[in-house]
Amino acid sequence: MYDPLSLLFLILFLFAVIWPQIQHKMLVGNRLALIKKLEKIRKSRVITLIHRQEKIGMFGIPFFRFIDIEDSEEILRAIRMTSPETPIDLVLHTPGGLVLASYQIALALKEHPAKTTVIIPHYAMSGGTLIALAADEIIMDKHAVLGPVDPQLQDANGAIPAASILKVVEEKGKDKVDDTTLMKADIAKKAIKQVEEMVINLLKGKMEEEKARKLAKTLAEGKWTHDYPITVEEARELGLPVSTDVPREVYELMSMYPQTQHGRPGVEFIPYPYPPRSEGRK
Repeated sequence: MYDPLSLLFLILFLFAVIWPQIQHKMLVGNRLALIKKLEKIRKSRVITLIHRQEKIGMFGIPFFRFIDIEDSEEILRAIRMTSPETPIDLVLHTPGGLVLASYQIALALKEHPAKTTVIIPHYAMSGGTLIALAADEIIMDKHAVLGPVDPQLQDANGAIPAASILKVVEEKGKDKVDDTTLMKADIAKKAIKQVEEMVINLLKGKMEEEKARKLAKTLAEGKWTHDYPITVEEARELGLPVSTDVPREVYELMSMYPQTQHGRPGVEFIPYPYPPRSEGRK
């Protein structure tokens, strides 16, 4: 005979292992159904690039995401599978990621014959902004933001802005910095030039060349910190084709990518709209 207590522990263990997987599959199914609904409404191919922390796996371990080569492979495949006359809507929510992967996605989006739209419900920083520049139209929530695309060089201390490395050499002089810093400065100079050329190429045919060069310099030269939020108003001032008509279904879709909860939630509210109060009602 089985020990009832051991059997109970076995059931609880199996539940802890299997239930997160079942929940995730249900969530994916609901996402795909909403994506199909959005495609029908907008008569387009809808692709999502949404990076959040998600509890997936044996005990709901959180995974952190950014734009990587796997993302570019999947999005390029989705674009190849889209007929030339079908518009593409890319729902974008990301802190950024690899320049290579971001630029591959941006090029594929730019070269698609039909209209391309990037929809940003919250933010698309760094590599996400690079992708947005390739679209024919950018739709942002009125409080959503883009970000600079200035290159960041990695070393043992983490990411260092390329522009800041050049600033150090400029202020101290070449004779007063070590060889490693000079090598970093050489790489930094090349990186900034490369990103500027990428931006100019993505804006070709969408903006006058002189304006495109000016915008590329503004976004890549290190004028702002890398996490500087470029608002809708600023994006328009920079000459980007931005509107704020985010489809309601996109917000519904975002709710299906829940953030991982660490202990007590930091934000709570009743998740449905209240009717307007009538006069005299308290």
